[in-house]
Amino acid sequence: MSLDIQQQTADSNTDIREKGRRNGQTITSDRRLFVQFLAFGGCRNIKAVSAALEEAAIPGALYSDINDARGIGLAVYSEDPDFFVTTLRNTLAGTTLGALTPKPEYTMLGRSYAIGYESDLEETLIRRPIRRLTDPALRWVVWYPVRRSGRFQQLSADEQRTILMEHGGIGRSFGKAGLAHDIRLACFGLDKNDNDFVIGLVGSDLFPLSSVVERMRKTRQTAEFLTNLGPFFVGKVAWQSKIPDNQEDTDDAS
Repeated sequence: MSLDIQQQTADSNTDIREKGRRNGQTITSDRRLFVQFLAFGGCRNIKAVSAALEEAAIPGALYSDINDARGIGLAVYSEDPDFFVTTLRNTLAGTTLGALTPKPEYTMLGRSYAIGYESDLEETLIRRPIRRLTDPALRWVVWYPVRRSGRFQQLSADEQRTILMEHGGIGRSFGKAGLAHDIRLACFGLDKNDNDFVIGLVGSDLFPLSSVVERMRKTRQTAEFLTNLGPFFVGKVAWQSKIPDNQEDTDDAS
């Protein structure tokens, strides 16, 4: 068995571990967080929905939809995909949430991922996205899916890196200023519309979240290589599950 594992991990085509780098050495992790976003209409009592989520111990956040007076959004996370088809499914079918009208055009499912240079994979893959979802100071959210064109994948690694650095630099500057933070999720094979990524922008005020999207529209990645952006869900926190830890979020958005 150990030989099979060694052979598998030595083959880059079948090595599905998340990878980072610390002290010049590659580090790996098999952990990752799954996050699902759902939207509903017809909500007349958001406090009752909050109470139902609290009673069921659902981990995540509930939002009031700014564009629909009876609309809500729900972001839920778990490391175990079975959670979404068991505990969450049963809660959604219950008396309170089952009476709502689903908005399937907003449904998104993604997983946290590493890009290879992170020195703390547990922070990147687990703690940071949970903290950003459940931080009461981050009251406003914008959730949306993204799809890149196939042309991007045909670029050289150096050109891809340059394009991503331009795009990510804007996010990092907003993060350092405390204006906006992101929750980045990959959704390859998980999205019904074949999107590549799910993005959650979170912050204490709404305008900076709109501003960071506007700034990124001018980057080469967005202008040349995105074939789909949106639909956008814009909301304000109505309920959050408790923060699992009290670490401050001092890292950069990207």
